[in-house]
Amino acid sequence: MERVDPSALRWLIGVELAHYRKQADKSQAETARALGVSAGMIAHFEVGRYFPSPEQIAKMLGFYEAPGHDVKRLSWLAGRADERSWLARWSDVLPDWLRTFIGLEALASHIVTYSPMVLYALVQTREYSAGVTAASARVRADQEDRMVNLRMERQKLVLRDENPTRLTLLLEESVLDRPIGGIDSRQVMRGQLERLLELGKRDNIEILLLPSAIGRHDGLEGKFTLLHFQDSNGQQQAQSVVYVEIPDDSIYIQDQRQVAQYTRNANQLRGVALSEQKSAAAITKRLAALD
Repeated sequence: MERVDPSALRWLIGVELAHYRKQADKSQAETARALGVSAGMIAHFEVGRYFPSPEQIAKMLGFYEAPGHDVKRLSWLAGRADERSWLARWSDVLPDWLRTFIGLEALASHIVTYSPMVLYALVQTREYSAGVTAASARVRADQEDRMVNLRMERQKLVLRDENPTRLTLLLEESVLDRPIGGIDSRQVMRGQLERLLELGKRDNIEILLLPSAIGRHDGLEGKFTLLHFQDSNGQQQAQSVVYVEIPDDSIYIQDQRQVAQYTRNANQLRGVALSEQKSAAAITKRLAALD
């Protein structure tokens, strides 16, 4: 299955186009005159509402005097926009802000996420996912199964054996002690801990626990997810983005100075977290306590 979701791709390219325009100190009106379109159309391009053609992208970047390799890079990304979205069958249950994130998640080459309350969707078992979703004010009862199925589909797509995404999970130790699953929570948590140990053995997945004993650290402001976009040769395909989820909405941080701050925060968390081996030992200890 192809990972591309055109709506996420439109959004990502729009972010890039806005970045180069601001860097060149050009207004939307100036760009519109150079392209022979309305200023409103440039605004639509930059928020991903409409998709510019590869020719329009090349002309815009030429007007901004962007490097030639960036023109080729964004034109290549634009050429993937006509591929059918794998998210189409969930369009009736996904709000636009969440669909954009899931689309970006599938495009990312490396995901770094800090989880202070519950496990990140990509590492949840089906039973844990159902327990998290049940009785949620954000998910209708008749849509719970579909949302769980979507998370399982995300896992198959993003963490598949062929060209898998790198995943760094920075996980508060207390998450492992939060019983999920109601009266079946011991069984659910047993299966979830086993799943974490299994995933931690993969070369592309890094699970690092943050012990409660360390006290204050740079993640206490709240959960976040860093999305990096590189090709197989390590060349940047698009600017990194930070995703912060809030009730019934989300914030996408695109300013690269702010993204750099979140990157420093993530590195600080890595520095105080347990190693992969010690994290696995801590998970194993909790698993034994459930027997």
